[in-house]
Amino acid sequence: MADGILPWQVDLWQLLAGRQQHAHAYLLHGPAGIGKRALAEQLMALLLCQRPAALSACGTCKGCLLLAAHTHPDHYILEPEEADKAIKVDQVRHLVGFVTQTAQLGGRKVVLLEPAEAMNLNAANALLKSLEEPAGDTVLLLISHQPSRLLPTIKSRCVQQSCPLPGRQQSLDWLAVQLPDVSPAQREELLALSANSPLAALKLQGAGVLDMRVQVVDGVKKLLKRQQSPSQLAEAWSSHSLILLFDWFCEWAHLILRFQMTGDEEGLGAADMQKVIQYLAEKSSPDRLLVLQDWLLAHRQKVLGKANLNRVLLLEALLVQWASLPGPS
Repeated sequence: MADGILPWQVDLWQLLAGRQQHAHAYLLHGPAGIGKRALAEQLMALLLCQRPAALSACGTCKGCLLLAAHTHPDHYILEPEEADKAIKVDQVRHLVGFVTQTAQLGGRKVVLLEPAEAMNLNAANALLKSLEEPAGDTVLLLISHQPSRLLPTIKSRCVQQSCPLPGRQQSLDWLAVQLPDVSPAQREELLALSANSPLAALKLQGAGVLDMRVQVVDGVKKLLKRQQSPSQLAEAWSSHSLILLFDWFCEWAHLILRFQMTGDEEGLGAADMQKVIQYLAEKSSPDRLLVLQDWLLAHRQKVLGKANLNRVLLLEALLVQWASLPGPS
């Protein structure tokens, strides 16, 4: 068994690694932060190994040593040139050139592409022929966090493999090993903020998201008390992750609407915003909330689509609407 396989991936790894003949393209999909990239890298190592044994790359052959040094001539990793940007058609054309070449070590060529949904339309179309008829013994490993955003023609040319989600306790146990100096309560909070994706939780901790969350929640409370203006907060938050902010505000709008309909105090979300959720549920009209929710979802989609947005103006528009929630319709 490969050392890098996560506990919740064992069964899937045995299925993938145990195949006698591999598909020319796999689409590994599932929520962000559950270890799809780690799984794909282990599979790449196995496929390029010259002496694989016991469902694992040997780690000592020429192929394994070159891959470990990031100099293997028959592996190719395609990602956005900048974080959170699109994969462009020129990048895919370069990849297609690699796919058409003969493997330099005489074995397989392996491509890892992440995230597949970052390809713009022209880039996705440029990849189709290579997905359908890759040259030689080539295996393409596509990773997707949001497969619904992929072209049907991309998905239909791949073996689609859903990647397993860990159980909550399994995630907490894994995080306890990774973050021994973080308190159990903070590990639980990180897991909640990451939608129960443990690798995403680990990344959030490294990015200081717990401190960001404290700042954002404090800002929301001051906004509602008229102690800070939307423009002040928008400037203060301009360096924060837009998608994370929109995820939080979308969740809060949903929780407010849910509480208005059910009155269920068990469904108020994380403790830091429960009183705010209750207050806004009592003081806001459902109609105004639904308008805000539609706006949030539409603009979250623009953020996900890498639209060229003015961050400060976008956040100010969000906060102006949020501040106006309490009051008459």
